[in-house]
Amino acid sequence: MSGESVPLKALLRDTEARWLVTGVAGFIGSNLLETLLRGGQTVVGLDSFFSGKRANLEHVRQLVGPDAWARFQFVEGDIRDAGLLRRTLPGTDYVLHQAALGSVPRSLNEPELCHDINVTGFLNVLNAARAVSVRRVVYASSSAVYGDDPADSKCEDTIGRPLSPYAASKWMNEIYAGVFTRAYGLGTVGLRYFNIYGPRQDPQGAYAAVIPKWISALLTREPVRIHGDGETSRDFCYILDVVQANLRAALTGGPQVEGAVFNVASGHRTTLNELFKALKQALAGEDPSLNQLEPVYGEFRAGDIRHSLADIRRARAALDYQPTFELPQGLHAALGWYRQDPNHLP
Repeated sequence: MSGESVPLKALLRDTEARWLVTGVAGFIGSNLLETLLRGGQTVVGLDSFFSGKRANLEHVRQLVGPDAWARFQFVEGDIRDAGLLRRTLPGTDYVLHQAALGSVPRSLNEPELCHDINVTGFLNVLNAARAVSVRRVVYASSSAVYGDDPADSKCEDTIGRPLSPYAASKWMNEIYAGVFTRAYGLGTVGLRYFNIYGPRQDPQGAYAAVIPKWISALLTREPVRIHGDGETSRDFCYILDVVQANLRAALTGGPQVEGAVFNVASGHRTTLNELFKALKQALAGEDPSLNQLEPVYGEFRAGDIRHSLADIRRARAALDYQPTFELPQGLHAALGWYRQDPNHLP
């Protein structure tokens, strides 16, 4: 684990601001909410519960206590409602935009819905933020924008052709944000998330992310299914490093930050076969029989990128971003949460 040059507590201690978190009841949004409230900030959260969960908000409420929770205002609503955004944003200093249809498979099945939420909804956020002179909009982009780029390590300046409507929608977000910065002077920063995992990530449903889904399967002795040969690789990033990146992106000044896009990841590659082995080893301490389990291999999944590894040098230099969790440490923390919260198991 590496140290941070400027701890987040110090950054927040020197900041008194009103933050809007879209998608606040989701996995990433609820973790942002928890950190902001612990840091003494005032937060307005927006969520339609399209994929977010009320249980995530309740979990944060229990963790932060009544005094911190009193600094949170929840607004139930949809980013596709432009009028609601115009009514909600006045007085906001920073927007952390996480609301999205966040699934490649679902975007392939429902491309219109993906565009409606991810592109039109984001345009509504930008328009509302511009109208009230928000200091900065930090928005969630995705490593999916790299598409068929053949480079082993993904650098922000070079992307390929999108392979899914989801990837196309995130690319459009970056284009729109850049235009709003250049044409209107709105502060924007995009964060290309790689494969995020950690507490409050949902293991259920057809579109669940691989780590919580596999943890759930192993704990309940259900088959772990791998699309393809298992040599597909990903750059897995623990949720607290994503939180760190968001807050640094909001609070760091300078021309190298405004209007820019940054990779957010660990900077390390892990194949799905390696991930399965690591999860088995992490769980086998309590149940050695798990070592005997093997995955079930199937067809490659349409729209998936074969290899995904982030070059994070730009985020390190411009944002002082320092990943603090390597995969074994992050898995240990995530496994602890799933063990103690059986309500998140199928």
